[in-house]
Formats: sequence, C-alpha cells, structure tokens
Amino acid sequence: MEIAEPVAAPPVVKTKQHFEILDGLRGIAAIAVVIFHFMEFVVPDYNKSFIAHAYLAVDFFFCLSGFVIAYAYDSKLKSLGLPLFFKLRLIRLHPLVVIGSVIGLLAFVFDPFSNLYATYGIGQTLLMFLSSSLLIPYPLIHERYFNLFHLNPPTWSLFWEYIANIVYALVLVKIRNKGLWLLTVVAAILLCYEASTAKCLAVGYGGDNFGGGAIRVCYSFLAGILVYRSNFIIKSRLGFLVIGSLLLMAFLVPFSDETNHITDPLIVIFYFPFLVALGAGAGLHTRFAKICKFSGDISYPLYVIHYPFLWLFLSYLEAKKPSMSQMITMIPVGVILLTGLAYVVMICLDIPIRKYLKNKLRKG
Repeated sequence: MEIAEPVAAPPVVKTKQHFEILDGLRGIAAIAVVIFHFMEFVVPDYNKSFIAHAYLAVDFFFCLSGFVIAYAYDSKLKSLGLPLFFKLRLIRLHPLVVIGSVIGLLAFVFDPFSNLYATYGIGQTLLMFLSSSLLIPYPLIHERYFNLFHLNPPTWSLFWEYIANIVYALVLVKIRNKGLWLLTVVAAILLCYEASTAKCLAVGYGGDNFGGGAIRVCYSFLAGILVYRSNFIIKSRLGFLVIGSLLLMAFLVPFSDETNHITDPLIVIFYFPFLVALGAGAGLHTRFAKICKFSGDISYPLYVIHYPFLWLFLSYLEAKKPSMSQMITMIPVGVILLTGLAYVVMICLDIPIRKYLKNKLRKG
C-alpha cells in the first residue's frame, strides 16, 4: 500500500462580504413598523400620524430580500439544487412563523378584553392557527381589518416572500438582465396603477386587497435583484447614522390623500433601491458594528412576534379607553418590551431550532 505524499493545506477560502449597514437598516425598518402599528390604534387617521408611511417598510424588506437572495444564490443555486435551497429557506424563515402563530393563538384565546374567541369558536380558531402556521391565506375577521392571517397579520408579507423565493429559484435565476429589466419596468407600471387605484400602497394584507401584495413584492424583489446584478453599489463614506436617517425619512413623509398615489411609488421605485445600493457600498465605523448586528438579528423576530400583543393593546384601548397621555407613554415602553421579548425568542427558540434543523439536514 502506497502512502500518499503530504498535501499542502488549501488556501483559506474568502467568505462573501457581509453588508452590516443593510442589517442595521433592516432593524430600523422593523422598529418603524412596530411604532406604526401602535400608532394605527392610537391615531387611526393616517393624516395625523407622524409615521404613517412606515407601511412602506415592507417594500424596503422586499427590495432588500431580492438583493440578498441574488447575492447569496445567483452563483451557487445550480450546484446547490432546488430541494436544498427550499429547505434552507424554510429553516431560515419558518420556525418564527410557527412561533408567531403560537403566540397569536394564545393572545387570541386568552385576550382578557375581547370576546372574539367566543364569537368565532374553537373550530374557526384552529383553522386560523393552521392558516397562520402554514401560510395559507384565510381572511376571516371583518371586525379587525379582514387580515389574511388574523392571529399574526404581518405574515402576509412572508407569504409573498415565499412566493418570491419560489419564483426566483424556478425562473428569475435563469433570466438575463435584459429580461429582468423588462419585468421590472412592467412591475413598476403595475405598482403605479395600484397606487392610483388604491390611493396609496398600504395594500396586500387583507382579503379585500390581496392582489396589491403581489404587485408590491413583484416590483421591489425584482429591483433588489437588479441592484445586485447591475453592480449598482454606491461607494461612499456615509455611515450607518446618515443612511439610517435617510431610510427613516421615507417613513416620516406626511400622509396625504391627495399625493400618496404619487409619493408612494416614487419612494418604492427609486428611493428604496437607491438606499439598498447606498447601504451596500458604504463603510461601517467599528463603533456601530454591534448596533448593526443586533439590529439585523432582532429585525425578523421583532417583525414576526409583535402583532399579537398589538391585538391585546387594541382590546385594552377599546375596553378601558385610556387618555392620550397614557397611550403616548405606553408606546415607547411597548416597543422596548417587544424588542426584549423578540431577543429572548430569538436566543431561546429560533436559533436553537434552526441549529437543530440544520444539523439534521447535514446528517441527512
């Protein structure tokens, strides 16, 4: 038996760049969504809300997702294979979908200020839980906005995120840039039409505006892919604070029934892809590295688990009718507590579950 000659150690493989500022922006958008949802109940008239345009954070998420998915999988999806790609995406996203559904179920059943559970009963409640856990739209409760997923309403965007991932793996990854540009232009036209028809882009979450979600994800996801494939990365010395402030400005644009059909498409079509390109190319000062990491880590758990507690908050408002000064105090406290809870859920449930599933996948 021959003994093989010693082989030199392979060179260290350079890992792909990680866009820390984009992580930070994702966290800003998630916190803005939580504040926006609080304000929806405290000040139902969007014209009087200081953060009424934070519903556009979903479009920013879709654009960012398109960029990240293309960056991560364009060059390796073929070798990876479709089954493994879908398994990896499910492991990344779905544990928190189920966790959020469980929290939503508990909040619905044990809400001390509402009798909705008694109204709809155990059968409909179980159907809503299955709908939420499996991301099968089931709009049911007209009394509260007719959401696609009442137990955990924000998962409507995850439903479209899943669809976008499937379409990417089956179709978009194979399309050249010219075809992608054509699809993006068509999607932009549809987005403008939707904004003109609905008067704004706060659509997609409910049974009566379901199609708007398809249009929103279609444009923004395609735009994110194009930012990556066109190498539209803007190098600059702008740091996290400046770019984060630029993103926050989009959510603080005054809401106006007369101009939303213009401002919303402009922000989504041009401004958000620009911010993704800017965030991908900007340098990060080391003093903000931990903030951006924490912000990125906490963004998805916070987005997915916060709304069941908002239902409890709404039930409390309806039953107790607290003063405006009391509600103003409750919002920042609520945001801080929900952020802390999201961190606990991430550390104690999400990360261990994903680690377990990945280990099972490797062994398989």
